[in-house]
This record gives sequence, C-alpha cells and structure tokens, in this order.
Amino acid sequence: MLSRILLVSASALTLSGCITMAPRYEQPDAPVPSVLPEGDAPDGIDVTGVDWRQVVTSPALTELIETALENNRDLRVAMLNVQAARSQFGITRSARFPSLSASVSQTEQGLMDDDDPDVDPIVAQTLSTDQARAQLAVTAYELDLFGRVTSLNRAALQSYLSQEENARAAELSLIASVANGWLNLVANNRLYQLAEETAGSQEQSLELTKALFDAGVADDLDYQRAVTSVEQAKADRARFAAQRRQSLNALMVLTGAPVSDDLLDRAADDFTPLRLDLTVGQSSDILLTRPDVQAAERTLMARNANIGAARAAFFPRISLTGSAGYASTDLDGLFSDGTGYWSFTPQISLPIFAGGANWSNLRLAKTQRDIALAQYEKSIQNAFRETADALAVAATIDERIAALERLTEAAQRAQFLSEERLRGGVSDYLSVLDAQRQVYQAQQALISARAERASNAVALYLAVGGATPVASN
Repeated sequence: MLSRILLVSASALTLSGCITMAPRYEQPDAPVPSVLPEGDAPDGIDVTGVDWRQVVTSPALTELIETALENNRDLRVAMLNVQAARSQFGITRSARFPSLSASVSQTEQGLMDDDDPDVDPIVAQTLSTDQARAQLAVTAYELDLFGRVTSLNRAALQSYLSQEENARAAELSLIASVANGWLNLVANNRLYQLAEETAGSQEQSLELTKALFDAGVADDLDYQRAVTSVEQAKADRARFAAQRRQSLNALMVLTGAPVSDDLLDRAADDFTPLRLDLTVGQSSDILLTRPDVQAAERTLMARNANIGAARAAFFPRISLTGSAGYASTDLDGLFSDGTGYWSFTPQISLPIFAGGANWSNLRLAKTQRDIALAQYEKSIQNAFRETADALAVAATIDERIAALERLTEAAQRAQFLSEERLRGGVSDYLSVLDAQRQVYQAQQALISARAERASNAVALYLAVGGATPVASN
C-alpha cells in the first residue's frame, strides 16, 4: 500500500515538467555598434574583468572601499533582496515536487447518555466508535503536463538571478561612488590649499601696493584692486573649506561609519589614488557582462517564461491526492495485519469560461516581455554611451592636462615679469592683478582636469562592469 502511493508519486514526477509552452528564448541582438569608439588604446591594462583592488593604488581609498562594502545600507538592502528572491525561488520550486505529510490520530466517539435504557442499543453501538489512524498523504500535487509549474519555476529562478546581478551592480556602483568621493575630497583639499596659498601671496602684494601707495607711486585704485584680490582668495578658501567638509560627510554616508579628520592630511598627498592607464577592448560584446545588463536580460528571460505559464492556463490542470496508512479500533493493534488502507484521488480541472481572464493574462505576459526587451536594449545602449563617453575623455584628457600645465607655467612667468616691472616703476598694478588672476585660474583648471582624469578612470571601470564583486557570494 505504501509502495503504491510512492509509485504514483514517482510516476507523477516522471511525467511532470516534460514540456513547457514558453517561447524559445534567444538572446536579442545588441542595438549598438559592434566596435567601441576609440577602444584600441595601445598602452594600459584592459579593465574588463579586473578586480577593483588592481585599479585602486591608494591605501586610504582601499580602506574606505572595504569599510563601505561592509557597512553601506544600500548594499545591505540589495543583499537582502537577493535573499528574498532566493527564498521566493525556493517556494516556487517546491511546487515541482509532491508534498508528503504524515499524521497519527486517535478518535473516540459515543453518546452522551449511552447508559440510558431508552437508547436503542443498535444506534448506541453505531455511534460509539474508537479509531486509531496513521497515514502518509500526498495532497493536491499538480501533474505539470503542460509546463505551467515549470514555467513559473523558471521565471522565479531568473528573477532570483536578476536580483543577484542587481546586487553586483549595487556593489560596483558603491565602489565607484566611494572612489569618486575620495577624488572629490582630494580635489577640494587641493583647491583649498591653492586658495590659501593665493591669499598669502595676494596679501604680500597688498603690502607692496600699500608701500607704493604711501610713497605716492600707486594710487588708491591700485590699492583697492589689491584688497579685492585678497578678499576673493579668502572667499574661495572658505568655499573650498566647506566643500572639503561636504566631501567628508559624503564619504561617511557611503562607508556607513564615521570618518576621521586625518583623512584631510592623507588626501593632501594622494594625487594618484588609482591607476590611470586603463583601456578596454574593441568589441562592444564586453558590455553584455555588465551586471545591470545581465539583470535586465534575466528579467527578460523571466518574462518570457511567464508566457509559458499563461499559455498553460488554457489547458486542463490535473492534480493528484493520495494516502496510505493503517487504521484500527485499537491503538495497540494499529500496525497489525489487515489494518492497512490506501486511497488515490486524481482530479482534472478544465477551463471552460473565465470571462476572458486567460486571454488577458496571456496578453499581459507578452506585453511585460516586450517591456523587458525594451529595457534590456536600453540598458545596452546606456552601457555603450557610458563607455564611449569615458573613452572619449580618456583619448583627450592627457592632451588637455599637458596644455594646462604649459598654460600654468606661462602664466606664472608672466606674473613674475609683471611684478618685476611694477617694482621697477614701468608698469601699473592692473597688469600684476591680471597676471595673478590668470595664474590662479590656470592652477584651478589644472587641479580640476587632473581630478577629472582620475574620475574618468573610475567611470571607465564602472562602464564595462569591472570584475564580479563579492556580492554574489
């Protein structure tokens, strides 16, 4: 008897899931050129699949990223979403297997007044029973002849894998955000130091102008112009001091832990916190490994599987219920010979009229698949644009920095000459102020360009998806 129910369950498992009515999935063609622009850089390391530790060279930045990976709340939510999706997949997957349960019970039944002489003895005997029962049962197991359960299981699996890719994307984005936060701190710290140095030199020029004014060589206009330059540098110093503090606050949120002020000292000398000689291959196929693109494709595959479940709803659903066990009027004799029993109840449900619900569900599943396809294609296009933008900057940023370095040197030489001419009385103070302003602006532009070069290296690493982070573990 027990073997019969096990045989039925094994047969059901063999027949179940043999087919699926979902459309055959084929990876869509990428709606972007097959070759990346400016992707054949002769020098540098190929950033595709490279772990972030091979890109970051700064011990301070490495420490910040490791702290963020451990404490960041957004990443924690992403990891919890993975756990939730894994649990949901387990729930859906369990429907592919029979649900086997065991139970033991004893029932005693009788009349309230069975000693009453007016009670019919036959009735009293009929209603007075003692029964013990032990059984194994399979409850309403769906025989998946048309692949409904299989399609739902595949959809749940792809949804789970999509959440894993989303967690990878969140981790990669966090690494990039911390790196950019550190670069902002380094740049703002350098701009603050520049403003402080400029304010000091401007104050020296102000003292010189004051001496010339007292000697009758310079007029009040020159003096007021000198005061203006000093106050402008002081205002910039205050602005960059606030931006330094804001950069620290941003890093505190990203790392999920307090950051000490000694980061300012460590940032002062950290001009090359990561490798700048990064490049990628020529083929745009590398973009298909980006976690956000992978997540979009997993979602597309899940929506494709849902079509199979919607199609299967038009066909009969067969469920099996069975049990086997022992029943006796005496618990002591429950497992004696002749007390065994079994039951088997197949049930078939055929949809006849549902008010168009099945057709609407099928159209909805196809529409959701088309939406997922458009989102997948958009994710590839975004990946291509981000990579192309980063490569465009990488192709020209060194030339721009070299030009700014030459500009700064020329401006500093012009400032020196104008100050010498002022001391010799052959030039006015306006020329000195103009030269100082050009030096200040050139130095600011050079700091910003160097920060942009480093930030673009982060953008390039993020654009191609980097290596598989630890989130999936």
